[in-house]
Amino acid sequence: MNWLITENNKRVNLNDIPSLYIADLRLEVVKLNKRVVAFFGRKEYDNVRLYVVLADDTEGKLYISSSLFSYWEKEYESFTQLVPAFHKFEREFYEEFKIKPLNHPWLKPVRNHKEEYKFFEMEGDEVHQVAVGPIHAGVIEPGHFRFMCHGEKIYDLEIQLGWQHRGIEDMFLQVPSNQLAESICGDSVIAHNLAFSNAIEALSNCEISNKAQLIRLIALEMERCAIHIGDLGAIAGDIAYLMGASIFGATRTLVINTMLEISGSRFGRGLITLGGVNFDIDKTLSERIISVLEKVSADVERTTKVMLNSPTVASRLERTGVVSEENARKLGLVGMAARASGVNIDTRFDFKDKWYQDIENRTIKADGDVYSRTRLRYKEIKQSIYIIKKFLKKLEEYSQEPIEIPVNHIWGDSFVVSMTEGWRGEVVHIAMSDGEGNLSRYKIKDPSFNNWFALAMAVRNNGISDFPLCNKSYNLSYCGNDL
Repeated sequence: MNWLITENNKRVNLNDIPSLYIADLRLEVVKLNKRVVAFFGRKEYDNVRLYVVLADDTEGKLYISSSLFSYWEKEYESFTQLVPAFHKFEREFYEEFKIKPLNHPWLKPVRNHKEEYKFFEMEGDEVHQVAVGPIHAGVIEPGHFRFMCHGEKIYDLEIQLGWQHRGIEDMFLQVPSNQLAESICGDSVIAHNLAFSNAIEALSNCEISNKAQLIRLIALEMERCAIHIGDLGAIAGDIAYLMGASIFGATRTLVINTMLEISGSRFGRGLITLGGVNFDIDKTLSERIISVLEKVSADVERTTKVMLNSPTVASRLERTGVVSEENARKLGLVGMAARASGVNIDTRFDFKDKWYQDIENRTIKADGDVYSRTRLRYKEIKQSIYIIKKFLKKLEEYSQEPIEIPVNHIWGDSFVVSMTEGWRGEVVHIAMSDGEGNLSRYKIKDPSFNNWFALAMAVRNNGISDFPLCNKSYNLSYCGNDL
């Protein structure tokens, strides 16, 4: 057996994961032809073991295999040549362990800037560079953007991140906690905390109550709803559609203030804990949430339809920042960025979450442009509100269940993949334990890790003035990359 086949949030024995020679593993990856979810290493004494996790989105299955590099093995033939979606995973692996993927097309650093880096350059009359960042005028995180332009036209954009040396994954080995998980990415508090909690609970064989599961998912959908509304306002603001910017901004506040009523935090901090949740939703609060969301739904529907029916708005959004379905698949895009280009993957539905099984996963006509990403946000806001109302009604069936169950000790020599569909896309937490039941490796992948290169592709052959709009249409995370 070359692969261990498992499911999302299911603990497996570390020793059951097959180990192949790296050349054989490379051929197996191509033969299996599944989507890459993770590609990372772990030190084993003086050696390094590479783990590869692939996803079968049709069947809702995960495939895991590994390969051991002895201390003297410092190279292998690149996977990226055959499967382009591995490009950034291999760059990260090389950066951490100095095991070189031979014939990789572009071994640009992912986070490490200790060595001087030479940016890509173009030659030609009137070709010029425009450099932006890493310090920006607005109060945003650090990132450097290097444009190669001919006049106003962008030929190439190179993005350099990694300015925040956070060491998050190592911190999880020292102090694994809900508070740390909430701090991975400030606009995805619920998504990352849920993935962390699911991973540790799976390692502990802890089954939390139906009531706690529903409250967690209500919060997850509220997070999706709030950020998408805010992003619609940001897109409206970038095209000077000020009415939309104002209305969406005020409407987002209604959602996050409702989260405040549930947990005491507008972003859901402190809500999720290992074994369940810290706060209940009673009938009175449930009715208030539904009332607020009905107003939110009406305001979003009215404002979006008026905005998208405006010819001046449509002319700015349509055919701007296009990423084709073919390129989206090759780059390994996930979440909203993938779905807006016609790649319909969604962890909630693909991996058979029991609470989403009877909910229709609707798609849109996707052209991969800013217009598609805008329409998809609107569609997902409406869908999330429907899901929240459905889950609140379902919550009444489990009113007598506890909201928290004690978590047992972590099982030794275990491995678990936890995937949660955050508003940007799949949030992946992989937890491994040693023989003593202590965490020995903790790997995190924010969806921005997959999607940053999509922004570079989107702006090609667009005007440089289109960059802010394209950037807002993805709204990717800097800190989600700088782990």
